[in-house]
Amino acid sequence: MYPYLRITKMLLTRRYRPELRVADTGVLRLRVWPGDIDIFGEMNNGRHLTMMDFGRFDLAARSGLLKDARKKSWGFAVAGASVRFRHRLKLFQKYELHSEVVGYDEKWIYFHQQTIRRGRIHSAALVRAAITSKDGIVNPEEVWKTLGHKGDLPCLPHWVKAWAEADELRPWQEETGT
Repeated sequence: MYPYLRITKMLLTRRYRPELRVADTGVLRLRVWPGDIDIFGEMNNGRHLTMMDFGRFDLAARSGLLKDARKKSWGFAVAGASVRFRHRLKLFQKYELHSEVVGYDEKWIYFHQQTIRRGRIHSAALVRAAITSKDGIVNPEEVWKTLGHKGDLPCLPHWVKAWAEADELRPWQEETGT
């Protein structure tokens, strides 16, 4: 079940954390709760992705993007992700979630997110997301202009570009005829 109370608390308490620019790294301090674990007593792999939603929402809220998106009736959509898991997070352990925009292209905004405990990376994800409107995907340049950014966002790193290009090669079911 989606942790609505936790995300509501996070959004309501954001005013007590420093403002961020979209180009900054957002850090959330979190804890593994009983609703986060699987039958092995560790944070479920799906919950890692849910917590990463929190990190992107926090970055959007603290940078002003969430407020501007509401004014323009924009939405947020994840269009793909690649996750690596390295170490377990156990019940009641504290950890940090680091979220940053690592680049964008003409359509997508790319986030790199990591769960870190005591300096050790437990999971990391590259997430491709979009800002949407009733007319479809909003060009990231328009999003940045709305936020007042002028060329201060990162160029798309080679490893992100390679991932995006490789992902485009994967066939969809209707393309394979199966």
